[in-house]
Amino acid sequence: MTKRDWVMKSTVAVILSTSLLMGGQIGQAAAKTQDSQQSKIVDIATSLIGKDYEYKAKGPKQFGSAELATYTYKQVGISIGSTIANLSKAGKKVSQSSVEPGDLVFFSSNGSSNASFMGIYIGNDQFVYSSQGEDAVVLKSYSEYSKKFVTARRILDGSGSSDNSSSTPEKPASDIASKVIKNGEKYMGTKYKYGSSSSTTKTFDCSSFTQRVFKEAGITLPRDSRQQSTVGKSVSKKDLQKGDLIFMKASVNSSSDRITHVAIYAGNGKILHTYGSPGVTYSKFDGTNWEKRVVKIKRVI
Repeated sequence: MTKRDWVMKSTVAVILSTSLLMGGQIGQAAAKTQDSQQSKIVDIATSLIGKDYEYKAKGPKQFGSAELATYTYKQVGISIGSTIANLSKAGKKVSQSSVEPGDLVFFSSNGSSNASFMGIYIGNDQFVYSSQGEDAVVLKSYSEYSKKFVTARRILDGSGSSDNSSSTPEKPASDIASKVIKNGEKYMGTKYKYGSSSSTTKTFDCSSFTQRVFKEAGITLPRDSRQQSTVGKSVSKKDLQKGDLIFMKASVNSSSDRITHVAIYAGNGKILHTYGSPGVTYSKFDGTNWEKRVVKIKRVI
């Protein structure tokens, strides 16, 4: 695909909801509204993962870089700008380390101070953006793009506080991993079905299972195993921790490293996953064909 100029000169004014810009009255009702909007923005952005990239496309099946944000916010009744240049000046500027779900994040592909692509931060060190290079809406690790970061803007004014003293402390990663495993155990024996819908818990395929149990622990993952393998931090086998995602190829003898299966490392040399006749189950990992099929391991907690 020919490289296109993602930053378009435009005179389109940034139209922002007055109530959001002014912040409204600080109180319980306002806070609930803002939290609800954050959640909706995240859910909508996540639902668009896998849609096609198309320069300047406005959705709902294809999206340009800025247009993905424009469309997402429009679904919750908020009108924002339609170009990267305008959106990078919209709302309130926030620091790279202070981003919250729903914030717009901007990056430069060539190291300049002018953003050339952008996305929506959804929490857990992840952001969604429409990628020209991958020709699709994708989910990426925010920290892995730190060197390309240009700015971040908060459209949902008052969606969070910069005063961490009043914030709920983050749970330790080990606690979240334990919750993921506990979430998975309650589905033990649930039947396996290839291509199972992500909206059901009556059946799972390997990636809908991991997506479900991580979602119940507050972590958003893409739908299929190959997409899931693009997020989080890569780790080696010797550094495996409970809650890590293990991605595997089709068989030990396969010459291709194409990912066909994902499992959750449960600790003590075991994995929690779903396949074939047993459905959701524990399997021994160390020294087995499961281990020999490993292509990569990612940590998303």
